[in-house]
Amino acid sequence: MVDKTINKCLFPVAGYGTRFLPATKAMPKEMLPIVNKPLVQYGVEEAHEAGLHTVGFVTGRGKRAIADHFDISYELEHQIDGSGKEHLLESIRTLINENDFAFTRQNHMMGLGHAILSGRNLMGDNPFAVVLADDLCVPEPGDEGVLAQMVKLYKQFRCSIVAIQEVPEDEVHKYGVIAGEPMKDGLYRVTDMVEKPSKEDAPSNLAIIGRYILTPDIFEKIEATEPGKNGEVQITDALLKQANEGCVLAYKFRGKRFDCGSIDGFVEATNYVYEHVFKQD
Repeated sequence: MVDKTINKCLFPVAGYGTRFLPATKAMPKEMLPIVNKPLVQYGVEEAHEAGLHTVGFVTGRGKRAIADHFDISYELEHQIDGSGKEHLLESIRTLINENDFAFTRQNHMMGLGHAILSGRNLMGDNPFAVVLADDLCVPEPGDEGVLAQMVKLYKQFRCSIVAIQEVPEDEVHKYGVIAGEPMKDGLYRVTDMVEKPSKEDAPSNLAIIGRYILTPDIFEKIEATEPGKNGEVQITDALLKQANEGCVLAYKFRGKRFDCGSIDGFVEATNYVYEHVFKQD
């Protein structure tokens, strides 16, 4: 019997991060720090809060630092043992102790759909979440994170779900954009999905951001999806097949999202986290 509970999360982290060169020449972009923690740790913390304790990474060449980050550093532990700095490792120790981590490689950069397909051996025949660490999502004070919100929806509807937010019309060309039938406040049943449309061709200004919950049949849909522009396999094409054959939901989440794949968004996120999160702890 297939286990339909959701307890796994996939992080596609094989990209080169060219917009941050030369900083990312030898360091993964996912390890760039927002104040005192790397981007990818914020994502894993969000998954952990949502009860997703099996974490898979689809990595590439030059990404070893991510695996090292989610492992014990005996030399460092010994160096700061008994000092006033031990508490600085508490957050990462919690993640290491309470989650299982696994890694696989994406040998060719062929789009997000291909990256997710590359993680099939880690996710198995189970529903799973996907986090794009470039998108930093910060909940409002006292609220739960975006993935925790989406997991609750999955337990109710048992179908794939994408997180969305309204974006300015002159920015829709940067995103996958959905059209949908409203079900209740902030929740839509997807009827169409277009990858990076022009302003004139966009079905709405509801853009997909880097949080997904996917049912395991998505792998078959990706395998049947032909590569598009630049030879990339788009996850939006596979999700549209799911929507046409069954149901895909789009959820306008609560909280703030920062595009840390851009320098402007990265700086904005750093300032916000420093003022509203770091200084409050």
